[in-house]
Amino acid sequence: MHSLLPAVVSVLLLCYGAYVLHWRGVSRVNLTFFLLCATTFCWPFAWAVLFQIRDPHKALVLAKLGYLLILFLPTTLYHFIAELTARRSERRWVELSYAIAAVLGVIMLSTDWLIAGLYPYFFGFYPKAGPLHGLHLAQTGLVVGRGLWLLYRRQQLAVSTAKSRLRYCVVSLLIYFLASVDYLCNYGVQFYPPGVLFVAASLGMIAQAMVRHNLLADPIVVAATVAHEIRTPLATIRNQSRVLAKCLPELLAGYQYAVEHQHIKPLLQPAQLNYLSKLTEHIEAEISRSNFIIDMMLASARAGNLSRSDFANHSIKQCVDEALACYPFENSMRDKVVVKAAEDFTFFGSDTLLVYVLYNLFKNAIHAIKLAGRGEVEIAFFTKGDSKQLLVTDTGAGIPDDVLPHVFEPFYSTRHNGGGTGMGLAFCERVITAFDGKIYCESQAGKYTRFSVLFPQYQAEAPKKYRINLPRLLRH
Repeated sequence: MHSLLPAVVSVLLLCYGAYVLHWRGVSRVNLTFFLLCATTFCWPFAWAVLFQIRDPHKALVLAKLGYLLILFLPTTLYHFIAELTARRSERRWVELSYAIAAVLGVIMLSTDWLIAGLYPYFFGFYPKAGPLHGLHLAQTGLVVGRGLWLLYRRQQLAVSTAKSRLRYCVVSLLIYFLASVDYLCNYGVQFYPPGVLFVAASLGMIAQAMVRHNLLADPIVVAATVAHEIRTPLATIRNQSRVLAKCLPELLAGYQYAVEHQHIKPLLQPAQLNYLSKLTEHIEAEISRSNFIIDMMLASARAGNLSRSDFANHSIKQCVDEALACYPFENSMRDKVVVKAAEDFTFFGSDTLLVYVLYNLFKNAIHAIKLAGRGEVEIAFFTKGDSKQLLVTDTGAGIPDDVLPHVFEPFYSTRHNGGGTGMGLAFCERVITAFDGKIYCESQAGKYTRFSVLFPQYQAEAPKKYRINLPRLLRH
């Protein structure tokens, strides 16, 4: 009878993981959630069998085998949160936590230091904590605490809709954490362990949020989908603007004729007339900027599903020239961008995506010199020794020391008053890494910022591809 509840919950946990994979597809986050469900499954399933065994020796063997995967539970939870919050910098700590769990597993299987026998409770045998069991508890507290901190930080930086979803996730994981009450049974406190109920409720809430409420929807992909739909009204506005451009000069000329011959009173000021005469130019410029932003969103979404089969050898100079020609510089900003060194070389990758990397670097550099009210943007590309380098340097506001380590983190942005999504530099890093290259940032607050892109020295063999007009490709 006592085995029924953990047996039912263990099957339910596997169903949660399969449910998410079936409806949301295979991805890093969904796979780590399935791993969390599978590891958690071993906990109630082992106890369901253990509570049926009456032989103490067989029970101890099963208890240790069941506890072996319980040692990895906190780490799989931490791993899931690290993927959920897109914190790639956490991966080394996740790997370290897995290694510590593995060491504890070896100690448990070979000694009595972690599990030192069994307690004969009314519902069946239960593992007895050994002298080193506290190490497992300490690791659990550290990694779960770190995971909750990551969720809190991610929630602080998220947009309003994502904030509510992440709060939902925090509540679910706090419920999961309540399952730790079962550890009291390891120390001689006799009660029927209720932890499986907390686990079932928690992972069920997360699975439902992932499938029904798009908890893990990629904001870039969602934004790109929305942006793509905006193209239709933009095209309509552009057509209407062009009709207006044909009619407006005649209307203004008629107004001025009527004023000059005193048919009507001069209700419009000269400045208003001048603005109206250039109105269609302003509309056209805003439409172009809007389409440019859409192109960048679509490129970011495409970068999430890169295929090396699409890569080819491309000229760095051609990419820089195209980026400078197509970027929508405002007013006289183009004059502040100079090419200091131009030694052409080829790289293996996507010229389309590299141009968008340059767009993002231009955007940040121009923002920095606007913020400082001075400075210029310098571009250089050359071969130096065994490396191929592309440098984008601005002598603007610079980046504070506390911000610099986070510039490539997804969703991290210091422009809280708008104008930044925190995805531009994360996109750049993702693209350059796909090219087997590296991107670095160095800066001194108030003086300069330099982004260095290093390409691998090897030259891949690939069929020659025709270059295509970048904006036109993404628009159609």
